[in-house]
Amino acid sequence: MTTRLPLASKREVRRWAKRVAVEHRREFSVMLGLFCLATVVGLAGPQLLGRLVDGVVEHGTTLRVDLLAVAFVVVLVLQAWARKAARLRGRMFGERVLAQTRERFVTNALDLPLGTVEAAGTGDLLSRATSDINRLDVAVRFAAPEILIAAVTVLFTTIAMIVTSPLLALALLVAIPLLVPVNIWYQRKIPSAFAWMLDRWGDLQSITHETVEGARTAEALSLTERRVRAGQHALDQATLGERRMRALQMRWLPSLEISYVLPIAALLLLGLFAYSQGWAGLGTITTMLAYAQAMTAPLSEALFWLEDLQVAIAATRRIIGVQPAESADKVTEVPRGRDIEVRDVRFGYSADREVLHGITLSVPRGERLAIVGPSGAGKSTLGRLLAGISAPTAGSIQVGGTEVSTLADDVLRGEVLLLTQEHHTFSGTLRENLALPARRDGGDWTDEELLASLASAGAAQWAAGLPDGLDTKLGSGAYSVPAGLAQQLALARVVLADPHTLVLDEATSLLDTGSARELERSLNAVLEGRTVIAIAHRLHTAAAADRVAVVEGGKITELGPHQDLIAAGGPYSRLVEAAS
Repeated sequence: MTTRLPLASKREVRRWAKRVAVEHRREFSVMLGLFCLATVVGLAGPQLLGRLVDGVVEHGTTLRVDLLAVAFVVVLVLQAWARKAARLRGRMFGERVLAQTRERFVTNALDLPLGTVEAAGTGDLLSRATSDINRLDVAVRFAAPEILIAAVTVLFTTIAMIVTSPLLALALLVAIPLLVPVNIWYQRKIPSAFAWMLDRWGDLQSITHETVEGARTAEALSLTERRVRAGQHALDQATLGERRMRALQMRWLPSLEISYVLPIAALLLLGLFAYSQGWAGLGTITTMLAYAQAMTAPLSEALFWLEDLQVAIAATRRIIGVQPAESADKVTEVPRGRDIEVRDVRFGYSADREVLHGITLSVPRGERLAIVGPSGAGKSTLGRLLAGISAPTAGSIQVGGTEVSTLADDVLRGEVLLLTQEHHTFSGTLRENLALPARRDGGDWTDEELLASLASAGAAQWAAGLPDGLDTKLGSGAYSVPAGLAQQLALARVVLADPHTLVLDEATSLLDTGSARELERSLNAVLEGRTVIAIAHRLHTAAAADRVAVVEGGKITELGPHQDLIAAGGPYSRLVEAAS
């Protein structure tokens, strides 16, 4: 069952924004101060223009008119400089916030339980790390500063209008009956519309990612058309989300356009009446009209960026919704014993789909147990439960008397480690790829230890042929690592991690039979004394194990040594016969 990673609440987004402002209060204060300075300087322009009009009407001296005109130009230049400096500071502030947000997101994502990531799908996490971060990028560097400029300008201009002429300032009130109800309606509708749209785009990215990753499998199983239809359906849903959002905006935007035109019309009528009654002069009316006109530009700019800001708020809920799991109730003490006990374990990916039906199994320390069975029987699911990646829906899995699912991750990985057939070569040197497990005693791995781990995994000869040895760059754009060698690198990391129990889920499936047998022989010495649970589709692995567990339909139907099960002539014997 696919689940979604959580969304942060609106309150959490507000707390995040407040924390960001506090952490970067110096940069934020300088940016806000420059915005306010630009606005205050700009407020002098209409006042000078009004005095200029009065000077002309009253036949003032040429010198006074010239000085007022020069002052007006100086004010415009100063305002332009202050706004440019404020925008520059806004961009710098945005870059710092984004860098910090990205780092925290990556840290939180890496701290997520593996089971949570797998249940949600990598596409959900990928869309939050890419498209959602990009949306926040646009908002923080562009939308938020422009909207802040508009808000400061409107606030200060309104105050200036009231101070200049309280009577004419009443014209601003005509926009309230239109603005208030429409915005209340819009703000109630749009958050859920944005969230739904972003989820649909996340689904599309997830399906696209999975289709690309599993293209060969889909082609081999003739699932290409099905994947294409799934991608088209996801695209249709994402497009539907965009249309829903646009439909809401098309009802909302005209009211905003009208709301900042109405006060100018009302101001002209009220100004004409006030002038006829001798309550206001032409200079005052000109000043008020200039103030009202000065509001339209920032409001139009804010309107242009408001959509990006609203999308970014929805994206921020997705970004900061990725939080590490609470670990207060996790056991941090290393279990005293190493025996594994599985008691009546049941597990289902959904409430109506149980995969394991009452598994009971004891694995003593140092035993090599092979788990075999037909595809879809529940073998890999059992391996995930044994490794603590998922918790059983019923029953108990204990290592040394401690419930596996309650162990803290750093303790668990030192006890039980799962190695699957899916491996990744990270961009970096061979040394960096190998040294991912931390040393138990701290410090760095020596070259001798790294080379020894490669030898144990059967990759020493390959490593010796690399141009720069352990310092050879691997991964995208560097030295290409075939899938089989990527598996051997993963096994070398296991050697360094040194867990007492290792769960191998078809870990040598990408190697040919001869290479797999050679690798398993080389690992025998390294795994001596450890508990090894091998989920295998190659039955020669089962033949070399101490015991074999046959899983069919989510149950263990046979358990015992290889020879005994062959002699019994049951399901295992039939599997061996079918494979030979």
